[in-house]
Amino acid sequence: MAEPEDTFSAQDAAQFAPAQFVRWFREVAPYVHNFRGKTFVVAFGGELVNDGALNNLIQDLSLLSALGVRLVLVHGSRPQVNEQLKLKGLDVRFGRNNQPTNAAALECAKEAAGEIRLDIEAAFSQGLPNTPMSNAQIRVISGNFVTARPIGVIEGVDYLHTGAVRKLDSDALRSVLNQGAIVLLSPLGFSPTGEAFNLAMEDLATSVAISLRAEKLIFLTQNRTIRHEDGSVDTELAREDADALLAGGALDEDTATFLSHASRAVKRGVARAHLLPYTLDGSVLLEIFTHDGVGTMVVEDTLDDLRAATMDDVGAIVRLIDPLEADGTLVPRGRAVIERDVEQFTVLEHDGVIYGCVAMIPYPDDRMAEMACLIVHPEWQGEGEGEMLLRHAESKARAAGARRLFVLTTRTSHWFIKRGFVQGGVADLPRERQAHYNRSRNSLVFIKKL
Repeated sequence: MAEPEDTFSAQDAAQFAPAQFVRWFREVAPYVHNFRGKTFVVAFGGELVNDGALNNLIQDLSLLSALGVRLVLVHGSRPQVNEQLKLKGLDVRFGRNNQPTNAAALECAKEAAGEIRLDIEAAFSQGLPNTPMSNAQIRVISGNFVTARPIGVIEGVDYLHTGAVRKLDSDALRSVLNQGAIVLLSPLGFSPTGEAFNLAMEDLATSVAISLRAEKLIFLTQNRTIRHEDGSVDTELAREDADALLAGGALDEDTATFLSHASRAVKRGVARAHLLPYTLDGSVLLEIFTHDGVGTMVVEDTLDDLRAATMDDVGAIVRLIDPLEADGTLVPRGRAVIERDVEQFTVLEHDGVIYGCVAMIPYPDDRMAEMACLIVHPEWQGEGEGEMLLRHAESKARAAGARRLFVLTTRTSHWFIKRGFVQGGVADLPRERQAHYNRSRNSLVFIKKL
């Protein structure tokens, strides 16, 4: 029986593995350059510790630290607190929603947080030869960085020692990060009167990310990613879409909690918020160093208003396109063609002025899509709007089932190459598109895997 074509012998592996490794290492280099010196807030609940995933996570975070990423770690402890309460015979259990924390429950929270903090510090202190932690020498610093306030009395219920973040010592946090150390925060805060308060891990992590203007807020969950109807992970979600999902009320409590905090963080200035499954080993590295990632990333998709075009927008799209058609950058389309294909367009609008557009034409039989007419008015260029339109077109193409996105260009090849497109040929296009390829323009073909 013949072996499958994708099966390699030991000799084949020896021949191809080095090349694959080098190619992968080169592919991740842009991410390393981009994230060096950036701040990531990584948050996880006590479930991750109970499920035995802590050690592998620490190894991955150590690698990020070695690559120059500034890390703040926020851990939770709900299952450990509940276990302490059970052992002491106390009839109290904590869930996602805020509940009153009496004096006995607060002591359990302190014990659980202290135990987990020590486990984390011990994991970062590993340094055995021939392990990922060899020569790591990572410092982990905890402290009273969080000032808390009591939630108080709500609808007649006194929440006692359940608190919320009042203030963060951002200067002290940055000082620690500037020293190359990792900041470790437990879900406890202290008031100016010296009282301790039980905090929600999700709220604490979000507050820290906002205060530090973090590049990323990463929630490691059991498996609370957002999925499409076919079960695949929705890898990029606009904040407005996340809010619509939350308003729909169909999400389970855990997913809704994480997504609401991700949305809040992005709305308040955090560049990206991620929901990752810690059940997948290496999910943090896969999310950061691969194009698609493995979790759901929430982004502020619109600096202004990114929306589907309507017939009322045709005139504005024509005015955007006209100068580029006149100088030969774009193939002439004419108003009638744009009116016919207007549903393929997305526009950028600010205060009633349309200043950018992009079209996405699907070719479902070939699992491909074409991106066309990516335009930003010259007066609005330089602020990342082109990148935003590209991300939107990629997301729209993936949602349509496309595996590859292609463009035809005569003058902007370098812009697309810098963004992951690889030059192809006319033969690589869908057959339907090959039939309409204008050979007199001799446009270059660039393709990007989605």
